[in-house]
Amino acid sequence: MSILDLDTPVVRPALSAEISDRMRRMIMEGDLKPGEKVPEKALTERFGVSRTPVREAVKILAHEGFVVLVQNRGAIVAHQTADELRELFPVIAALEGAAGELAAEHASDAAIVALGTRCAALRRAYESADRPTYFDINQQIHAGILEAAGNPTLVRHHATLAARVYRARYQANLSAERWRAATEEHEAIQAALESRDGTRLGKLMREHLMHKLQSLTRQLRSD
Repeated sequence: MSILDLDTPVVRPALSAEISDRMRRMIMEGDLKPGEKVPEKALTERFGVSRTPVREAVKILAHEGFVVLVQNRGAIVAHQTADELRELFPVIAALEGAAGELAAEHASDAAIVALGTRCAALRRAYESADRPTYFDINQQIHAGILEAAGNPTLVRHHATLAARVYRARYQANLSAERWRAATEEHEAIQAALESRDGTRLGKLMREHLMHKLQSLTRQLRSD
């Protein structure tokens, strides 16, 4: 979904889920900025719906950490501090590194081919400057490597932490330099997976996450 699609009327069922997707994208794209109040009335007009599904969507985003519910003020777009990111990213990097090591050993040939197809699509999204599509494919690749690891316990622990840095992972590639580097890192990760080099794949996965952290902390210092 492109950012332009956010203004089209919602016609499918499960309105609150659809609206939460659109609002999440608005937050990640910066249309709704940290510290701003979520404009419920304006959003009902923008999406062509009543306030009820918008309020349900706000509850979903609050649960995910994208917004904070403040008594007598409504919903506020959440801030994410450098200290919180420095706490979370090394743990997530360790989990994804472990997933890479396991995936190199356990991934089926079909799964590796499928991830290669996604990696090629990632490159195309980068070259066309389609950031939302790039991010969606990026998430699919990381999820695919986790699934290929064949360790449900690892996947569960990762999911709990990853939800807390979902927005940060999107914003880590906002600079042109970091976006290019991230694309090349994904291609190196795919090459290591195809060669089933678990040691290298685990190392590349950990470094990839820590590079995101470095990019984010630089952004927070400049804000």
